[in-house]
Amino acid sequence: MNNIFEAVKIAVKALDSKKAEDIKVIKTAGLTDLAEYIIICTGSSSTKIKTLADLAEVTLAENGEAVLHREGYMEGNWVLLDYGAFIINVFNSRTREFYALEQLWQNGEEIDISDIVTPEE
Repeated sequence: MNNIFEAVKIAVKALDSKKAEDIKVIKTAGLTDLAEYIIICTGSSSTKIKTLADLAEVTLAENGEAVLHREGYMEGNWVLLDYGAFIINVFNSRTREFYALEQLWQNGEEIDISDIVTPEE
């Protein structure tokens, strides 16, 4: 896939389709060499977190994006999927609050994804 943001949108749509909570995309290009985008979302249980990570990984693979590294899958409270140009973080709420990645990357640009995700009811 040529466009990094297109891959990010595919990941966000996949996460949203399985009801990931509070999805955020932060553009970190220029702030770090780690990734151009960081995706952050919450799952309500370890099973849900694994399901969200699995779906994101499969959907991206179907679109030509191979995960470079995966961490935290067995523990199920934070799964990190590293795609080089972007990173997906699927947390439980307690772990997300503890690590506060939104605070860590507060100098990044939060991307408006309202046209990608289903509106909250």
